[in-house]
Amino acid sequence: MKEKNNCCCNNCKCCKNTTPTIGKQAPLFKTEMFQKETIKKINLLDYKGKWVILFFYPADFTFICPTELGDLASKYKNFQKLNTEILSISTDTVFVHKAWHDQSNTIKKINFPMVADPTGNISRSYGVMIEEEGLTLRGTFIIDPDGNLKTIEIHDNSIGRDMDELLRKLQAAQFVNKYGDQVCPANWKPGKDTLKPDLDLVGKL
Repeated sequence: MKEKNNCCCNNCKCCKNTTPTIGKQAPLFKTEMFQKETIKKINLLDYKGKWVILFFYPADFTFICPTELGDLASKYKNFQKLNTEILSISTDTVFVHKAWHDQSNTIKKINFPMVADPTGNISRSYGVMIEEEGLTLRGTFIIDPDGNLKTIEIHDNSIGRDMDELLRKLQAAQFVNKYGDQVCPANWKPGKDTLKPDLDLVGKL
């Protein structure tokens, strides 16, 4: 990952929604985050060499969001064991993140960084910004250690996400990244059979 300019998200089109591309570099960004009672600076480049999951959600102090973030927090160690950092992101400030963390027993469980995007520029660069509301769609992005996007999932805000499925997708992405001559079929989980692309398989599966 290389930094190209001083734009907050290192994307010259950050003033409007863009569509990131699978297999291409994930849009970079610098901002602030709240983590473990501390406000810190964050730069996506700092995570080079690790897998990263960007977990966009509409807003703090909402309804579906704490059910998602609470479940993600309970499985955080499973992701960490896979050399993966989770960055939750909303258009709230770090101070709102702290207030929510202090008030909600569910959000108190969160140990991963809660990233602030009050300008909406990060959300725009990932194509999840709802301009008329100042909120984001539920967007989930898996980024490999080289900074390339491996999965993109964007939900309507009325639909919560499945963290076990997110973990499965990460495991599949890591397997394919390690064993480039194999692919993961439907419902694949670690330990199950994979496939080796071959013309002999065409029409026989």
